[in-house]
Amino acid sequence: MAGNPEIILVHGLWFGSWAMARLAKKLQAEGFRVRRFSYSTTAGDLRTHAAQLWEFVRSTQADQLHFASHSLGGLVTLGMLHAEAGLPPGRVVLMGSPLDGSIVARRSRKLPGVKKLLGGMRPTLEHGYEHLPGDRETGMIAGSRAIGLGMLMGGAGKPGDGTVAVRETLAAGLKDHLVLPVTHTGMLYSAEVARQVAGFLKSGSFDRTSTC
Repeated sequence: MAGNPEIILVHGLWFGSWAMARLAKKLQAEGFRVRRFSYSTTAGDLRTHAAQLWEFVRSTQADQLHFASHSLGGLVTLGMLHAEAGLPPGRVVLMGSPLDGSIVARRSRKLPGVKKLLGGMRPTLEHGYEHLPGDRETGMIAGSRAIGLGMLMGGAGKPGDGTVAVRETLAAGLKDHLVLPVTHTGMLYSAEVARQVAGFLKSGSFDRTSTC
């Protein structure tokens, strides 16, 4: 691959950078340098986490800087790109990120301990974040296999991945949107998702010729 491309992987709620290890390995095999950002998901709000991500990426030496972000991590990535400028050009792939807000998060308001469970990201999860970067092509991969923790709260509706509904992943300005038969967590371990992430970051579109 020409140039010096780098991908930053950003994990979702209650996870750590370890959750992105398999995806990282597959993207490295595609010729990308990969770094995994880690943050304490419930210990700050969107602005806090976006600032932490900025500190992590601002010193990059890459001439192309891409992002592949899962669930809440997608909202953090968008928050950082909206607030900051001056990074190398690149693309963004979001995976199961509730851009339009999460009905599962809204239904959890009355649960005991929900403030601790969702932390400062609760308002963002409830209402979403649709500020897509105007200078970066952004693609979304959504899941349609409805199995996950979200089902304990009545699910997000179908089609969906068990935690986030497909309709919650839609927003004006997305360059491409692809639905695959994966669960919310399972998409991180899917070979097809990894292939589609790499393809979008290289070309700006998903490959629909052989999706499973």
